Amino acid sequence: MILEAIHIILPILIIISAGIAILLKDLLASAVAVAAMSLLLSLEFYILQAPDVAIAEAGVGACLTTAILILAIKGTKRMEEEV
Repeated sequence: MILEAIHIILPILIIISAGIAILLKDLLASAVAVAAMSLLLSLEFYILQAPDVAIAEAGVGACLTTAILILAIKGTKRMEEEV
């Protein structure tokens, strides 16, 4: 019962965090939202009994990709300009 609820709630949270990452104007906050989405995705992989994929997603998706995005944002303007 609880596991079924988690299988329903986690994908919804993943979609919400992806939507937040798209809608935010602050690029650094958007990168943090992408990292949160990746962590939620790695939790879903772990619940689906794929711990090796979960570790890879947490390491590459949440940590490495977020670090690369933050370094790229550091070289640009942080806030998106209004058109």
